[in-house]
Amino acid sequence: MAQSNLISIGLRAKTGRAIAVVLGGSIETPVVLLKTEIKLVDPKVPGTAQPYHEVMDLPWEESQRAARKYAAAIERTAHKALAELIDKQRSSGIKIAGAGIVGAPDRDLARIGNPHIRAHAAEGVLFRQVLDLAARSNGLKWQVFSDRNFDEAMAEKLGAKHSRVKRTISELGRSISPPWRADEKQAAMAAWFVLSGS
Repeated sequence: MAQSNLISIGLRAKTGRAIAVVLGGSIETPVVLLKTEIKLVDPKVPGTAQPYHEVMDLPWEESQRAARKYAAAIERTAHKALAELIDKQRSSGIKIAGAGIVGAPDRDLARIGNPHIRAHAAEGVLFRQVLDLAARSNGLKWQVFSDRNFDEAMAEKLGAKHSRVKRTISELGRSISPPWRADEKQAAMAAWFVLSGS
């Protein structure tokens, strides 16, 4: 079933950025229309690169409050960056099925005793959450996938089709310029999953 004017966006959240893969074509023969990196750091607010590192010497409750100003700047940046990506696609008359977002799952960060490890974990969750918010504020349907067990979750969701779809996603890298690493493949798989549900 061809879906030539329907696309989906896959996002792999990273600290300070997101790998974005725009997938079109059909479910059987998907095509990478765009592979790019979205910057989630506001250059006018230096603390947005690693917001929880900026405040990690504070007790956890205080560091959460202190990081809010950075989080707000990151949210604005993510909204704007995703809006630009969406507008570029829609200007071609393309309909967006939604977004698949891969990143750190929500977790109880207060249970992490080491402040430096907690800062990394908190940033992982934050940068995935701002992509969730950006998708919602830009009017997209979205699904979130944990990066911790991504392959296992996809295998469970797809069943017998998993190995074929995984191979198809892997082979997409041959048609575009490098890199086509695990992050790009996860973004593409998330995009494919959203596209397949449309």
